[in-house]
Amino acid sequence: MSRSTIKTILSWKMLAMFTLGFASGFPFYVVRDVLKLWLTDANIDLRTIGLFSAVALPYTWKFIWSPAMDGYTPPFLGRRRGWMLVTQIGLLVLIAGIGQLDPASSLKMMAVVAFCIALFSASQDIALDAFRREYLTDEELGLGTGIWMNSWRFGMFASTGTAFLLSEDIGYPAVHIILSLMMGVGIITTLLVPEPDTGVSAPQTISDAVIEPFREFFSRGGALWVLAFILLYKIGDNMAGAMNIPYILKMGFTKQEYFVIVKGIGMLALFGGAFLGGIIMIRLGIANSLWVFGVLQAVSTACFALLMIVGKNHVLLTGIVAFEFLATGLGQAAYASYMAVQTNKRFTATQYAMMTSLMAIPGTAAAAITGYMAEYCGWIGFYTICALVAIPGLLILVRIAPWGSSNEEIDADTTTSEA
Repeated sequence: MSRSTIKTILSWKMLAMFTLGFASGFPFYVVRDVLKLWLTDANIDLRTIGLFSAVALPYTWKFIWSPAMDGYTPPFLGRRRGWMLVTQIGLLVLIAGIGQLDPASSLKMMAVVAFCIALFSASQDIALDAFRREYLTDEELGLGTGIWMNSWRFGMFASTGTAFLLSEDIGYPAVHIILSLMMGVGIITTLLVPEPDTGVSAPQTISDAVIEPFREFFSRGGALWVLAFILLYKIGDNMAGAMNIPYILKMGFTKQEYFVIVKGIGMLALFGGAFLGGIIMIRLGIANSLWVFGVLQAVSTACFALLMIVGKNHVLLTGIVAFEFLATGLGQAAYASYMAVQTNKRFTATQYAMMTSLMAIPGTAAAAITGYMAEYCGWIGFYTICALVAIPGLLILVRIAPWGSSNEEIDADTTTSEA
């Protein structure tokens, strides 16, 4: 590892990526896992608990109001940091507030507040994603994204772990006070980091803020190829992941073995993959990394078929899971970095929100048919197909990020200015 790489890893910028990634990750699991744990302990019926999943809808539709966060600059801290601070203070208040409600008598109010938490959290993500893209250079973006993703997952463990470990001893009102204070990490970082200097002006009219981001994006010659790539690059990986639980359990592994291997060793490999991917991208660049990591994703997916050939084998399963999660982490770091450089810095929030919303479609739509595929094709056929499904996404790279392309050559701001 070169001295410049080590210097980048230990820089204040990467520390900011860690703390802001944490601030981005944990509110999502406050409404997804902590709330459901609380409702379960309060003996709320399962149908109602299931309906509470709908409060997470703002994460899917955040591109709708993202133009307002591009077009309007708060009167303090700047366009990105201003919105970051507004959403973080809102989350601090809302997370503390929902903990003071009683599920037995205030269930509807809890649903409203939970929806508001999701709304502010999704809005924070819009501002943070835009900040990350504008704060980091193209060379720093891969590593910064890898650190961000790992810290995001650390935030997940912090929120759910706090609830699981402390709720019986101190109660949910106190747990939510502790969770709300965790937003202090993000608030302090927001106050300390500088506002990114993009060299471009914010949209001045409603039309500029709402219409221009989409017009500018789709006016590029390869816009549809970029969207097709976002849809297809990780579709095979997502499809395979949807069936991993039933496959591993049907192979004869116990739930405890699954938890240790997949949620333990697998998650460590995922962390390592995201971090390692960021370091590799400093040397290879985003385009070459997409090629290498995409091939590794496909190969690791196909490896699951080996279990059907060899049979139940703990060492083999551990190796396959570690390889698959490592490849997934590598691919996620490059994938997110590529989407970031496809944004025009004048409309970063809107264009990145559009692409991340699109990114979520394959994981839901394609995963819905995986059960039918596994039954019809068998497990060997299923994982083979999932690996082959990755090929179209790789082929699109020939058009949008050929091997050997520099970060500048695939950067939307650079190509737009050159055009």
